[in-house]
Amino acid sequence: MILVLYAHPYPRHSRACAALAAALEGRADVELRSLYDRYPDFDIDAEAERAALVPARLVAWLHPFYWYHAPALMQLWFERVLTKGWAYGPGGTALEGKDCLWITTTGGDEASYTARFCGMNWLEPFVVHGAHIVDDASLRASCSRLAARLAPYAQAGKAK
Repeated sequence: MILVLYAHPYPRHSRACAALAAALEGRADVELRSLYDRYPDFDIDAEAERAALVPARLVAWLHPFYWYHAPALMQLWFERVLTKGWAYGPGGTALEGKDCLWITTTGGDEASYTARFCGMNWLEPFVVHGAHIVDDASLRASCSRLAARLAPYAQAGKAK
């Protein structure tokens, strides 16, 4: 079974997401769950959502991607449904072995759908992975790398 979680806050204004959802709707092997139809008040029934996830072999998240993230209800769904002890962490094996597919649409072309949309210069992200388990020495090293990365900007400000 394929579970597709669809989150579009303005489905009547959607062309691409609506077409993708329509292509999946009615298939015997697909359960299409429209989060904005189910939870217009944002009161997600986490237990019902978990129950829908259990029989799925493939879990797909379908939504427009705008302002650099998923719609608010999809983000809330992640926070409420994929909890520690159920989806991850000790005892959190409910989704283990399932396939996951992210399906998204954007309003701009590939080259323009970044910070460039706002006229900004896109820089390589600075990431600290495993933040909850990183040891002190590694964290200090990350802080030093960040300071070094920011130094040219601080120097440019002093020169003015």
